[in-house]
Amino acid sequence: MIVADSDVLIDALRGRDPAATRVEAELEAGSLATTAVTVFELLSGARSGAAREKVERLLAPLAILPFDKEAGRAASEIRRKLDAAGTRIGMADYLIAGVCVSRAASLLTRNRAHFDRVPGLAVADLSGSGS
Repeated sequence: MIVADSDVLIDALRGRDPAATRVEAELEAGSLATTAVTVFELLSGARSGAAREKVERLLAPLAILPFDKEAGRAASEIRRKLDAAGTRIGMADYLIAGVCVSRAASLLTRNRAHFDRVPGLAVADLSGSGS
């Protein structure tokens, strides 16, 4: 399973490659998901009714993964490790990483500077040439 981060989905909404092409390919393959955290981020940023509708259309075919107990445990462990190393990432990034790690899912993101720090997280290559 590939989990799309907010930045990738925003690029797809704007028709920007390589995200738009990769999101389309993963949707066709039926392997694309996102997190409830990303749903919150996208809809919070959609200022108009038209923008919210566009976001909802993109989200409709995606599996939306919840932030559940297992994700909470994984996220807390990730946060403790990164905080101890002095390499903190944002709260939403901890939560998204926790969802992915708890489900052994790969994260599709442009934010490699943050997510490459996360132990046990597979970060997918945006070009589609592997993780």
